[in-house]
Amino acid sequence: LIGWDDGQRRRYTYGELRKACPCVTCRNEKKQAAADPVKLPILTPLEAQPVNVDKMSLAGNYAYRITFSDGHNTGLFTFDHLRELGEIIE
Repeated sequence: LIGWDDGQRRRYTYGELRKACPCVTCRNEKKQAAADPVKLPILTPLEAQPVNVDKMSLAGNYAYRITFSDGHNTGLFTFDHLRELGEIIE
């Protein structure tokens, strides 16, 4: 849950954040999957496990670096990107 300065609050799931990772590797994987939508990925045992967030740390004054339980931590989630994700909580 993130509470924004304007009072808006958004709830995020760990899986949603992992799928929205903006790093180059994840963007390239999404492009490859879109190019061949019939091809199903083969998941490793680690990839088949539910994902959790192990750590969040500020990256400057504009983003969070999120470390996921699958070891992935290269994406910088800018505040603008996070603002587009999640579910608005009233």
